[in-house]
Amino acid sequence: MTRKEKYEFVTNYFQKNSPDAGTELIYDNPYELLVAVILSAQCTDKRVNMTTPAIFEKYPDIRSLSKAKYDDLFSLIKSISYPNNKTRHLTGMAKKVMEDFNGKIPMTVEELMKLPGVGRKTANVITSMVDKQPNMAVDTHVFRVSRRIGLVPLSASTPLAVEKELVKYFPKEVIHKAHHWLILHGRYICVARKPHCDRCGLRPVCNYYKKYVAKDSILKDK
Repeated sequence: MTRKEKYEFVTNYFQKNSPDAGTELIYDNPYELLVAVILSAQCTDKRVNMTTPAIFEKYPDIRSLSKAKYDDLFSLIKSISYPNNKTRHLTGMAKKVMEDFNGKIPMTVEELMKLPGVGRKTANVITSMVDKQPNMAVDTHVFRVSRRIGLVPLSASTPLAVEKELVKYFPKEVIHKAHHWLILHGRYICVARKPHCDRCGLRPVCNYYKKYVAKDSILKDK
C-alpha cells in the first residue's frame, strides 16, 4: 500500500465515522479558546473545563485579563498543573495582545508564537480551530498514533517532523479536522499502553497492528 492510499483510507474512515470531531475544551470565542489551550498543557481537558468558568466570569475578555493581579488569577487556576507558570503566561499573553495587537487575538502562527505561553502546537490549534487554517498541532496523541499507523515514518522523531509529514499528505481541506481525528483516536482507541486494536477500524492499514497484534494472533493459532 502506498502512502497516498493509506492517507485516503484514514481520511475516508474518519470522514465517515467521526465527521464532527472537535476539541473537548469548552469555549465561546478565540479569547476563551486561547486561555483554555494554554491551561491545557500537561493537564486534562476535563480539569480545564472545570476551571475556566470562574476565570471567564472574573475576566470576560482580553482587556480584563491583562489587568489581572497575579494572586487573584493564581487562586482561580491553582488546581491546574504548573499554576505559577500558567498564571504568568496568561497575564503576559493578555498584556502582549493589548500592547502589540490592539486587543485582538492574532491569527497567524508566527504572531501567536510571540505571546507568552504560546508555542507552535498552541498556535496551530488556535489557527486551525478558529480560522480553519491547514495547520496541524502535534501533541503526544497525534505523535503516537501517526507513527503507529504508519502515516509518518519512524524516522520522523520530533513533533515538527511529524507535523510536516501530516500536512504534506492529508488533503488540505481536512487538515484542521485531522488534528482532532488523531487526538481522539489516541485518547480513546490507540491509547499509549495497550491500544484497543479490537475496536479499531484502521487495522487494515495500521503498521502496529500488522507487526504486533496480527502476527501474535497467527503464532497463537499455530
